[in-house]
Amino acid sequence: MSESRRSASALVRRWWPLALAVPLGAAAGAGYALVSHPSYAANSYVVVVAEQQGEGATAVNFAQAYGRLAGQPQVLAAAAAETGHSVATLSDTVRGTTSPDAPMIEITGTGRRPADAVKSADAVAKSLIAFANTSSKETGVRLVALADAAEPDGPSSPSAALDTAVGGAAGVLVGTLVMLTRRRPGAATGSAGTAASAEAEPAAAAEPATTPRPRADFEPKKPAGSNR
Repeated sequence: MSESRRSASALVRRWWPLALAVPLGAAAGAGYALVSHPSYAANSYVVVVAEQQGEGATAVNFAQAYGRLAGQPQVLAAAAAETGHSVATLSDTVRGTTSPDAPMIEITGTGRRPADAVKSADAVAKSLIAFANTSSKETGVRLVALADAAEPDGPSSPSAALDTAVGGAAGVLVGTLVMLTRRRPGAATGSAGTAASAEAEPAAAAEPATTPRPRADFEPKKPAGSNR
C-alpha cells in the first residue's frame, strides 16, 4: 500500500465520527424545519408618560415594572376574554420586553397565523394600559399606545438556515465526543506494557539483597595463644 493510501486510511479511521455526525445533524435540523408548524410574531408598542416634566427616569423605571407585569394573570385576564384564549395560552404566546434607557414596552404576540399574533399582541397591550392607568394618580405616570401590531410578512420560526446550522453544530459536538471517547487497542496495550514495566522496576529495586550464609563445614580459626 502506498504512503498516500495509508495516510488516507489513517485519516478516515480517525475522523469518521465527525464526518458522519455533521451531515446527519444538519439533515435532522433541516427535517425539523420542514415538518414543524410555522409561527408568526407581531409587536405592539406602549409608552410610559410621566405626569410631570423632568421625570424621565421615573417613567423608565415604571416601564421596567409594567413590562414584567405584561405576562401576569391580572393583565392577561381581560385580554383572554377578548381573544378567546385562556390565560395560560396567552402567558405562553405573549411576552413583554423593555429598554433600559427608554420608557417603552414592546408586547410580542405569537400565533400560527399572522392575524392571531396581531390580535394577541394588541389585546395584551390594551389590557396593560387599562390596568396601569387605574393607579396613575398614585404612580404619577400613565401608559399610552404608541403603535398597534402589524401583520408579519413571514413566519418567525422555523428558520431552515438556522435549524440546519444548529443541527450541524450538534453533529460537530457529538462527533467530537465520540472521537474523544474512542480508545485504540494498540495504544491501550502499549500503555499497559509501559505501566507494567514501570511497576516492575521499583519492585526489583525494593527487594533486599540476600546475605550470604556460612558453609556448614566451615570452622572458624582460633586465635594464637588460646587454649580454647
